[in-house]
Amino acid sequence: MSITAERKAEVIKTNANKAGDTGSPEVQVAILSERINNLTGHFKSHVKDHHSRRGLLKLVQTRRSLLDYIKRKDEARYKALLEKHNIRR
Repeated sequence: MSITAERKAEVIKTNANKAGDTGSPEVQVAILSERINNLTGHFKSHVKDHHSRRGLLKLVQTRRSLLDYIKRKDEARYKALLEKHNIRR
């Protein structure tokens, strides 16, 4: 359910603002989005896994908080991020 180290490095590389950038909100949202997509696929075959569902809700809330932060700082960055990761709002 978690992402592999190689996949995480690839997500960081594609979403980083500069070399070595792992802490920017854009990178964090990308990593969370990847984990959320993995979990939603997991629930197609494990419908009654309520413990993982709780973790999914926590991931979604964390991503939502980061997106709210980005929206307060720069509306254009926010809209670009939603479009890039295909996030509904």
